[in-house]
Amino acid sequence: MRDFDLEIDARGLLCPLPVLRLRKRIADLAPGQVACLIADDPAAHVDVPHFCAEAGYTFEGSDDQDDGTAFFVRRG
Repeated sequence: MRDFDLEIDARGLLCPLPVLRLRKRIADLAPGQVACLIADDPAAHVDVPHFCAEAGYTFEGSDDQDDGTAFFVRRG
């Protein structure tokens, strides 16, 4: 398990909702803090890194879990 400052549960949501939820909630974090988005939508594997590249955030990687994937994003 990695360290993070905010967990965002997007399980059960389909594209583009997980990324939209991430975008809204990560705005509350200070630069350098990390959000953990948990999603089970297969499109999130493409959407989250793409969102990070477009928004100026750092995609820190992902960890597969039993009930989805945890995506780690550092606010720029």
